[in-house]
Amino acid sequence: MKENNPFTLTFGMPPSQLIHRIDDSNQILSSFDPNNSISRTYLIEGVRGSGKTVLMSTVANTLQAEKAWIVVNLNPTQDLLENLANRLGNTIRNIPNFLEKGFNLSACGIGVGIGGTENTKDDISLIENMLRYIKKKRKNLLITIDEVVSNENMRVFASQFQIFLREDYPVYLIMTGLYENIYSIQNDPALTFLLRSPKIKIQPLSLSQITRHYLQVFGIGLDEARMLAHLTKGYAFGFQALGLLYWEYRDTLTIEEILVKYDDMLDGYVYHKVWEGLSEQDRKIVLSMEDEEEIAIKDLLKRISIPANSFTKYRSRLINKGVCLSPVRGYISLALPRFRTIAELY
Repeated sequence: MKENNPFTLTFGMPPSQLIHRIDDSNQILSSFDPNNSISRTYLIEGVRGSGKTVLMSTVANTLQAEKAWIVVNLNPTQDLLENLANRLGNTIRNIPNFLEKGFNLSACGIGVGIGGTENTKDDISLIENMLRYIKKKRKNLLITIDEVVSNENMRVFASQFQIFLREDYPVYLIMTGLYENIYSIQNDPALTFLLRSPKIKIQPLSLSQITRHYLQVFGIGLDEARMLAHLTKGYAFGFQALGLLYWEYRDTLTIEEILVKYDDMLDGYVYHKVWEGLSEQDRKIVLSMEDEEEIAIKDLLKRISIPANSFTKYRSRLINKGVCLSPVRGYISLALPRFRTIAELY
């Protein structure tokens, strides 16, 4: 009987073969120490498929395993304050022996009552009553929001969260998002406190760790494992996608045939959306580069025929979006595996 494939394409779900970002998760956890909180908010930024959600989930699961923490995950497509009121109420209600006798929680706009009394309250009042109770119980609340967008819903929630902080409620917040969405939120004049929030920009996974995982899972030679690792360029989704395909087809297909399927997965799950988010000049720059090699910026400028001062803004934007890297001063390379090969087909 064939073993289950240890790799997954499900975004955000911690796979069996997971390379932990220990430094990043420890950085957030140490900042969230209730006895000495360096910050109550953290932003995680990165391109699609880079591992933002997995990092956030790792931190959330670590804290949820501790008795002093309550974790609530919010859906950014819903009314965030209403979502928080409902989810926090349900979470508290399901914690064994947490609520005192006579402390009632009712959903759908019905308030928190003592001694059996209930009053209709708005979402903010509901949340504040629950936060006061959480604080009384010496607990802390972590709120997570995955793939945030800059809109009025987010503005209202973030403004209210800032009030919760001023009231000294034990609340903490982690949000993940694409560069452009995080940038818009941080630079909103009404949300200046988020501009001061620490931010982790997701970096490529270690190629040596990917090599080690492929060695262990596939039982192949070091050279073959290294070759596979380099085909991922440290891109988290690429690590999972290539691993999944190699697990399924290594005995029946050549590496060239597997790469065709790999390209299809990268394109269908991620790259088409990334390409849509690029400007015409961004696309021209990408198509002037090579998948596997870094290029001197002076040579790239000759290919695309634009002045250096104009190129600077495109370079910064492509790096911020997670499409490019600048590994050495004066050079630039594509961060995403086989991106140019696939982009040529668009």
